[in-house]
Amino acid sequence: MTATRSGTRSRPLAGRRRTGRAALVGAVCAGLAAVLTGCGAEDPDAGTNGVGKLPAAKIEAKARAAAAAADTVRLSGNVVSQGRTYKLDMRLAPNGARGRLSTKAAAFSLLRVGTSLYLKADAAFWAGEKNGRSAGHDDSAAAKLGGKYVKVPATDPVYKRFSGFTDKNMLLGSLLALHGKLATGERSDIDGVRTIRLTAAGGSGGTLDVSLESTPYPLRMQRAGGAGVVRLDDWGKTVDLRVPPKDQVVDYGSRISGRG
Repeated sequence: MTATRSGTRSRPLAGRRRTGRAALVGAVCAGLAAVLTGCGAEDPDAGTNGVGKLPAAKIEAKARAAAAAADTVRLSGNVVSQGRTYKLDMRLAPNGARGRLSTKAAAFSLLRVGTSLYLKADAAFWAGEKNGRSAGHDDSAAAKLGGKYVKVPATDPVYKRFSGFTDKNMLLGSLLALHGKLATGERSDIDGVRTIRLTAAGGSGGTLDVSLESTPYPLRMQRAGGAGVVRLDDWGKTVDLRVPPKDQVVDYGSRISGRG
């Protein structure tokens, strides 16, 4: 130490430099440690609805509850049902649905208002020429149906086959089924909405992407066994359901199939 004019002793310059360097090194190390650990310390659920912190089973339960509580939804994608692959784009509401279905062989529109189901397709569909199904119509009868909204009788097999595609609860109950032990998977986003993925049986039992923003709606479902991939969006948006104009409707009474 050296004496100062005031009689106090000051620290040697070399000592002060060593102390300063030590402090600088300490600050750099602390800053580096913060950088290295900061990303891992951040909460990945910050700003989300919090379901990402839950066990997989609870996330699934919340997604199903959100889907059940919503009045409307749009489903689009591919679904394998009874050995056939359908491409669908359906808007579902409590009192009905509207949209389109297509297979390799045919495409048609579906509309249900209450219990009344309407199917609109071309004449070849009704004649069974495109989809390999014999509807029992001759060419003249099929021509009357082509391009019209055919009111499908509730007793007809056509009603049973296609009405399920217009029933929100039935369709979601089937499509959202996961088979096997559940686990949480990767976080991603769908159209800018952050999601967390649920996997069943390591993915072979299906995967479900659930929204991490606002209501935890299911947004994408990959069904088990390669049975299709479906997108779910437009939750809660109005679906316009109206009975077609009378001049666009053909009512064939109690039965369509088997007419000749």
